[in-house]
Amino acid sequence: MRAAAPQLFPQGKEWRGDCQLQRNGAPPQYTVPVPLSRELVDRTLASVQGEQAYHVVEVLTDVGFDTWWVGGCVRSMLLGGVPGDIDIGTAARPEEIVKRFRKVDASAQALGSVRVEQKGFTFEVTTFREDDEASDGRRPESVVFGTREQDARRRDFTINALYFHPITRELFDPFDGEGDLRERLIRFIGDPSIRIRHDALRLLRAVRFRALLNGQYHPETYQVLRELASLVEVLSGERQREELERMLEGPHPDRALEDLWETGILQYFLPELYACKGVPQPKDYHHEGDVWEHILRCARAFTEEHDPDVRLAVIFHDCGKAKTFSLEERIRFNEHASVSGDLTKAALDRLQCPGKRRDKIVWLIRHHMMMSTFLEVSQERKAHWYYHPWFPGLLQVFYLDIAGTEPADFSFYDQIVKDYHHFLDTHPRPPKPLLSGEEVMEMLGITPGEKVGEILRAVHEKQVRGEIRTKAEAREFLKALFLVHFPLGE
Repeated sequence: MRAAAPQLFPQGKEWRGDCQLQRNGAPPQYTVPVPLSRELVDRTLASVQGEQAYHVVEVLTDVGFDTWWVGGCVRSMLLGGVPGDIDIGTAARPEEIVKRFRKVDASAQALGSVRVEQKGFTFEVTTFREDDEASDGRRPESVVFGTREQDARRRDFTINALYFHPITRELFDPFDGEGDLRERLIRFIGDPSIRIRHDALRLLRAVRFRALLNGQYHPETYQVLRELASLVEVLSGERQREELERMLEGPHPDRALEDLWETGILQYFLPELYACKGVPQPKDYHHEGDVWEHILRCARAFTEEHDPDVRLAVIFHDCGKAKTFSLEERIRFNEHASVSGDLTKAALDRLQCPGKRRDKIVWLIRHHMMMSTFLEVSQERKAHWYYHPWFPGLLQVFYLDIAGTEPADFSFYDQIVKDYHHFLDTHPRPPKPLLSGEEVMEMLGITPGEKVGEILRAVHEKQVRGEIRTKAEAREFLKALFLVHFPLGE
C-alpha cells in the first residue's frame, strides 16, 4: 500500500524547499525555492504513473537508500507540466534494486540500471554514478558508483542535474538548472570541452535540448560545439541516428537542423544534408529559397501523425539536388529522386538503420516525384500503388514536400487523396497473397526474376476470384502451373 504523501504545503501557498528539514532534522543542502505549485505536484502524484513512481522511491527510501526522481521529469515539472516519463536515481546498487521489486529487467545491471515495472509503467532506476574520466569519446570505459552529489556533477547540462523527492518534495539543484530553465539556457556542467571529449554524444544532445526548449546556448557552450564538431564522427551510427530521431520528433526540428549546420556538426554528421545549403531552386516553383530552406520548411510542418520513417524520408528527400543541379532553360534536377535515394541508403547504412526501415525510407524518397502520374494511370496500376503498404507514408511525404514550398498549393494533393479514397471504397483491398516469392522460388527451384512475379500474379488472381482459398490449394495450383511453364522433358 502506498502511504499518503505528506501535505507539506500550507493551504493556498507554495512550499519552499529551504523551509523543509531533512529526516534527521538537519537543514537540507543544495535546496532552493521550489517553483512548483501545490496543484501541479499533487496532480503529478495523483496520476497512476506518479503514484507508482512514488512507490518505487518509497520502497528504496524505507530501507535506507537515498532515492529521487531525476532529470527530464523534474525539468518537465519546473516547466509547468506533468511528466510523461519518470526516471529514478538511487544510492541502491543494482542487486539491491532487483531484490526489492517483483518485475524487473536487469539486462543493463552491469551499467548500473534496472528497469522496474509497476502496474503497467516501467521506470528506469539507475544507481548514482560518478564520472570515470577514462573514455574514448564514445562511452565511459567503466561505471563507478557514487553519491547523489557525484551523480549530479557527472551529468551533462545544468537543466539535467535536477532531482525531486516525491516524499519530502525537496528539489536538489546544485548547478542552478532552474535558473537556466527560466533563461532557456543550455549550459554544460564544468568545462564544456572536457564534457564533450568524455562523451561526444553531448554535441548532439546540446543541439536537441536547445531546440526542445527553443532556447539559447551559453557562450562557452556554443564556442566549444563549433570547435569540437568533428568529434561527432567517433560515435556509433546507432547513437547518432537515435539522437537525430529525437531531434526530429521534438517541437522544433527545423531549429535543430539549422543549429547542426551553424555549429559545423552537420558536415561530419550528415554531409548529404550539409551539401544542400546554397543550392538554388527554380524561382517559378520555389519562392522559399534554396534546397536547405525547403528542407527546413518541410521539417517545420511535421505533426504528430508523421512517424519517424516519414520524418527521415522528408529531410533526405531532396539531398540529391546538390549533385543533379543543372542549368538548361531553367534550373533543373534531373533524376534527383533516384540520386537522393542512393545517398540516403548510404547515409542510413552509416547510421546503422535497420534494413526494413531503411528500405521503406529509401522507397519513399525514390518515389516522391511520381504523384503527378497517378490520376492518369490504369486501374490496374492504381491498384499497384494504392494497395502498397507504404503508400500512406508516400502521401505524407508528398504533403510535407508541398508544405515546405512557397507558395504551398495543395490542390493536386487533395485530388490524389480524393481519388485514393474513392478507389479503395470501390475496389476493396484484395486478400493477402497465400504464397510469397520465396515460397514460389523454393517450390519451383527458380531464381529471382520476372517469372516469379508472373507466377505470383497468376496465383493471386485465382485467389481474388475465389478459385483457391488455402495455402494447400495454392500449392496444388502451383504444381499444375509448373507443368505449363516447365513441361517435363524440357
